Amino acid sequence: MLKAVTAYWQNWVDRRVPRDDTRVFGQKNIFILPSAAGVVFGLLLLVMLLTGINYQNSLIYLLTFLLGTVFVAAMHQTHRNLTGLQITLVKAGEGFAGDAIPFVFRASAPNHDALAITLSHDQTRVDQQHVLAGKPLDMQVLVPSRARGYLVPTRIRVETRFPFGLLVAWSWLRPASAGLVYPRPIAAPEVGSSVVDDGEVDETRETEGQDHADLRPWRQGDMSQRVLWKRFARTGDMVIADWEGEQGSPHWLDYDAFSGVDRELRLSYLTSLVIARANGNAAFGLRLPGQTIEPDNGQLHVQRCLRALATCGLERPREATVAAYGSRTGEPAAAVAQPGESV
Repeated sequence: MLKAVTAYWQNWVDRRVPRDDTRVFGQKNIFILPSAAGVVFGLLLLVMLLTGINYQNSLIYLLTFLLGTVFVAAMHQTHRNLTGLQITLVKAGEGFAGDAIPFVFRASAPNHDALAITLSHDQTRVDQQHVLAGKPLDMQVLVPSRARGYLVPTRIRVETRFPFGLLVAWSWLRPASAGLVYPRPIAAPEVGSSVVDDGEVDETRETEGQDHADLRPWRQGDMSQRVLWKRFARTGDMVIADWEGEQGSPHWLDYDAFSGVDRELRLSYLTSLVIARANGNAAFGLRLPGQTIEPDNGQLHVQRCLRALATCGLERPREATVAAYGSRTGEPAAAVAQPGESV
């Protein structure tokens, strides 16, 4: 019974607050109830009223109705504090699985100040933000992540208790744009080089679009991925494919190099290798099922590779419902409407 009521309530809220990257709060999507302090205040007024009736004391009547007027005025002001406030998602963040992903929102109040605004999601809160009229304010909410993929917060609560804390007015943000969660880096085991050694390799080889590759003995400090392991198994000589030229070897990171390993673990291995190459500013390429990223280096290239790893095998969310902490192929559909689509 409780689950049915909760599901009905959530569906009703979702219809009332559809997914959108911009939300303007008004009479149709603001909810207001007494806070705990407000309930105590109301009970106190009731006791005072009963006391005044019992003793027929005009001063008690006066104080009771005066405080009741304050409560009604606070109700109007608390609701008005959110009315007209506009909050827009300006940046859906990116990060690694298990980290808190930052979502940046911009709040603006065109007609009047919106004071003591709080944004919250799960255990994270952004408290007591004052949005002055005509002065937009950026606020960052951290959304926890568990699995790689697209991440869309289910609901971000927006509330205010201004001016007296007797009532709480609240609503929700349901962003349409998804953040990205990269696979959690896991140190990769040593794998064979992607350079093919067919037993009759020449001492100098040409690769399309690259300089010559010379074979030389292994030296301490060389990456194990560049060792020709087949040659080593056959002859016992540990030989390195040494690239010449200004750019050096654009080492390929290959999904298929980790055969027999779970897909998520392969992606975690590749993420670790991408970070290692980025730290060394080395050129590298990435091969994933259905996607190849040509060798390059630099921050933009690293970000492109991490995004490819985050979305490997996943479809971009399109529907109105979304998993709370990312999505994976084979799990229940997790999607969200794109900006401009109806929900």
